Amino acid sequence: MRKHVIAIDGPAASGKSTTARQVAQRLGFVHMNSGLFYRAITWASLRDGWSDDIERLREGVARLSILPIVEAGVLDVQVRGVRPGIALQGRDVSTRVSAVSATDFVRKRVLQLLRATAKEADVVCDGRDIGSVVFPDAHLKVFLVADVRERARRRLLDYQVEPSVEAIEEEAERLRARDDADSTRALAPLVKAAGAVEIDTTRLAPEAVIHRILELAGERGMRAPEG
Repeated sequence: MRKHVIAIDGPAASGKSTTARQVAQRLGFVHMNSGLFYRAITWASLRDGWSDDIERLREGVARLSILPIVEAGVLDVQVRGVRPGIALQGRDVSTRVSAVSATDFVRKRVLQLLRATAKEADVVCDGRDIGSVVFPDAHLKVFLVADVRERARRRLLDYQVEPSVEAIEEEAERLRARDDADSTRALAPLVKAAGAVEIDTTRLAPEAVIHRILELAGERGMRAPEG
């Protein structure tokens, strides 16, 4: 029997990862954050100094050892025997990850890792091209959106930075630039996949978003295990 796949896409800080993690936990699925792999590759490229050289990046990615690790229904990643953890969320990685992930060889490597993991377990996968490219035949596709200033506020809280008006505007500009880069790149741009259900999370509590996706999953025969 083919494993179930729920694809959740959307721009940065729209609530994808938090929502996907909770949905996966409640359904007994594995949460796969595709950005984890892209950030792992970006982290390694910055550490080794080949993020700005396309040929060195290509060679580095080809040699890079990346191991998916599933623990308690959550996907983690090991890079060359090291689990980078919170370092993958740092600003240096966040600033560079869009450019690194726009390369065809990086996307091919991540696509292989994601599809291989999904053959072994029911998954909820979040990213920017999950429903459109990685799992175009996903059982459920969701596209989350939110106002850019609200997304900026959330991102600042993630960084443990006081979300002042000035800080929100600065972060909003960074997010707009990221949105533009993700939406206009030639390879696997950020788009709402065919058949995806759009949910605006701007004024919704996280629990309301989770509940809506669980409803959609239930309509497609995916329900939380009893007991």
